Amino acid sequence: MSGNIKMPKNRRFEAEDSALGERHMQIFLLFCGLMVGFAMRVNLSVAIVAMTELPEYYWSERTKSLVLSSFFWGYVLTQVPAGVLARKFGAKATIVTGLSICSVLNVCTPICASLGGWQLLCGVRLLEGVCQGVLYPSYHTLISAWVQPSERASLGTYAYMGAQFGTIVMLATSGILASLAGWASIFYIFGGVGCLWVAAYWLRGSSSPAQSKYISEEEHQLIELAQAREVETKLEQPKESLSTPWMSFFTSPAFLSLTATHCASTWGFWTLLTQIPNYMKNVLGKDIKSNALLSSLPYTVMLLLSWFFVWLSKMLQKSSMSLSLSRKFFNSIGQFVPMCLLVALGYVPQEQDTLAVILLCLTVGLNSGSQLGFVINHIDLSPNFAGVLMGISNGIANIMSIAGPLLVGVVVTNEQDASQWRIVFFVTAAFYLVGNGLFLIFGSASIQPWNDPTAKKQRSPQRETADS
Repeated sequence: MSGNIKMPKNRRFEAEDSALGERHMQIFLLFCGLMVGFAMRVNLSVAIVAMTELPEYYWSERTKSLVLSSFFWGYVLTQVPAGVLARKFGAKATIVTGLSICSVLNVCTPICASLGGWQLLCGVRLLEGVCQGVLYPSYHTLISAWVQPSERASLGTYAYMGAQFGTIVMLATSGILASLAGWASIFYIFGGVGCLWVAAYWLRGSSSPAQSKYISEEEHQLIELAQAREVETKLEQPKESLSTPWMSFFTSPAFLSLTATHCASTWGFWTLLTQIPNYMKNVLGKDIKSNALLSSLPYTVMLLLSWFFVWLSKMLQKSSMSLSLSRKFFNSIGQFVPMCLLVALGYVPQEQDTLAVILLCLTVGLNSGSQLGFVINHIDLSPNFAGVLMGISNGIANIMSIAGPLLVGVVVTNEQDASQWRIVFFVTAAFYLVGNGLFLIFGSASIQPWNDPTAKKQRSPQRETADS
């Protein structure tokens, strides 16, 4: 590379798997943060069973649904503002603020339910959703700053695997906690762990390598040089002060197709998460909600397959697969294969419940391929505005997490009618088909011209063979 910057003599960080650096510590902290965030996100889904079956609270199914959905109404609200705030004030500040408030609210959940009933509990969950809405846009901003392009998919996937791990831990331990110390302990313990994580991240986390006190000069230069090679021209002003090209986002086929596949993925994920237990119980006669192992099994498969897909991406990198093809390949694994499995699931007879569980686990688990597809694609399109792009697409996509279960309520009037559930599976499969189809046609892994509104960017030839 031409210029005055010299390559560091110490090349121990050159190979992604040759040594651990500060960027790996930052990714580990993000993994733990998402783990406790998702544990606090799903803990009410488990605790509300004990709350209403003891019974301590006499809530109807409609009330319970309202309480459970209130989180997502708040979650959608902060997606776009979070990306803008993370760029302006630093992603560390937005993450610490969001998860610290969320953790305190989680600890206070039992007393709020006792004092204000389901109405106050809805308010608390809505505020928790507002606080957690900052996570994904801020994470994308951090990954863009900390991770060199050749490690973007692998380290980014490691960070986001915290979501599956947190879900598994919550589902596997909540029943034990509730039986030993009461349902309130679920909120006290995981809220307390969230507070501890915030303290640890405040001490060690950094918004960028330049702000870190722990990174070596060699690793700092390695990250800067790799990111400089990705875009050949230099920014004419600090990226924090760049004006946000909103119109360019919404007229970009690459970003619009990314948003479409994001919506499809979210529709499928939350429809499965919220409704498959009802299908398994009413159609197949298998109550997986009462079985902690069966409840966590799909997410365990998802976690394990995430590791496998990261390994596979590295193998494909060595074969010089283009970045664009890699993104589309893994996204197709994450959506086209589950699409076929969902259709098959709709025709599984009641006596073959084991086959249904296997198909369910594979449908959820294979969706992890999307983590190396559209999930990280925002950073490919625009390292400078990755957090804002994630905020936009995640905000729109999470409307699907509300709409999907609502459609099930309209279509499935008889929960024991397999033909009605088949319609739900077909609709979800259609979302996967259209979403990933658009991504295959219009998706891109090239840095877009609007990444820097002040200067026209040129794509580096080295980028075509970057890591998937």
